[in-house]
Amino acid sequence: MPRCIAFNKPFGVPSQFSDPAGEYGRTLHDYVPVPDVYPVGRLDRDSEGLLLLTADGLLQHRLTDPRFAHPKTYLVQVEGAPADAALEPLRRGVMIQGRVTLPAGVRLLPDEPELWPRTPPIRFRKTVPTAWLEIVLREGRNRQVRRMTAAVGLPTLRLVRWAVGPVTVAGLAPGAWRELNARDLAELRRMAARPPVRDR
Repeated sequence: MPRCIAFNKPFGVPSQFSDPAGEYGRTLHDYVPVPDVYPVGRLDRDSEGLLLLTADGLLQHRLTDPRFAHPKTYLVQVEGAPADAALEPLRRGVMIQGRVTLPAGVRLLPDEPELWPRTPPIRFRKTVPTAWLEIVLREGRNRQVRRMTAAVGLPTLRLVRWAVGPVTVAGLAPGAWRELNARDLAELRRMAARPPVRDR
């Protein structure tokens, strides 16, 4: 059975194993000493959280093909103190890069989520309030969450991918990884096996 790994990608680490130009300092190779696994999609260097890695090419394809519209959950710290009504454009879809985003699940969190400290920490300003959002996307465009929040006047300060479908990063410290257990893997494969829900 091909291996599938959940990895908590730290801030500043690219979603790749190699660094031929020597520009990153650290890569996945420094954290995941497992041969023949590859990232499922990508997570920007300045984002943190769940990155799946697998040797299963079909699973990788199904989880990254936008036609299958699998949910990905993000915890997002934004600059500002939005009322719930201000988040409605994100739920309906906003224009970024010349196209309207698919409707997203967005809710304002009542409290700051319990996360690991980020290194380096977010710059704190006493005069500027911040808020935390939970955003669930079913597409994966380049820097999508950051572009979406910027489009409604809420710049992203910290971005953590918490879940891909049923698999979460709960219990993993930054830089740590775990093999998916049988239940997680079965649920992930069940989700990936669903027929496409939309055209490209």
